[in-house]
Amino acid sequence: MEVTELAPGLWRWTGYHEEWKQEVGCVYLETADAIVLIDPIVPPEDEERFLAALDRDVKRERKSVHIVVTIFWHARSGGDLARRYGARLWAPSGGRAAVQRRTETVTDVFRPGDVLPGGIQAYASGRSTEHVLWIRPHRTLVPGDTILGADDGGVRLCPESWLPASVRHSKMRKALRPLLELPIERILVSHGEPVLTGGRDALARALQAPSAA
Repeated sequence: MEVTELAPGLWRWTGYHEEWKQEVGCVYLETADAIVLIDPIVPPEDEERFLAALDRDVKRERKSVHIVVTIFWHARSGGDLARRYGARLWAPSGGRAAVQRRTETVTDVFRPGDVLPGGIQAYASGRSTEHVLWIRPHRTLVPGDTILGADDGGVRLCPESWLPASVRHSKMRKALRPLLELPIERILVSHGEPVLTGGRDALARALQAPSAA
């Protein structure tokens, strides 16, 4: 488990995903009226310490807690945490049924253009079951599986083999291009290393790169 404070009220943590056999990233956002956990996983390697720290934060802040899932594959510990804190759990509208099967507790759905708790804005990813999240005050983009960390320190599109047959990189690029209008500084990917500076330029390079199957 690795926990990093990126800015006041914005944290990223990692936990070992037993199915993927690798560390995956999650985001904690604290605003004036909410605590939002994005794609959360309780790190199995340090579960007790993680939950004790999160319990303290929730108790201290006395704010409503929300779980936001970018894509059904990232339901992870969302259901358990929602029940633990009496939280609302938000799922992409197109992936509600799949998130429900994994968490047993979807309370709300969201679509591109919606504003979620914490002022998070939802954007299209190119497939209906996944949305990209924009945290404007922190100039931070949080994708699900659409955008991954790259070996050169930037980002890349996920392999086409991860996508439905009807979705190719060309469709993803078209859907993601409006994100370049945002002043992106950080891209907090779930898979790979996050981009902490120059996020817009990193995304622009990824959208220009040739497709990889």
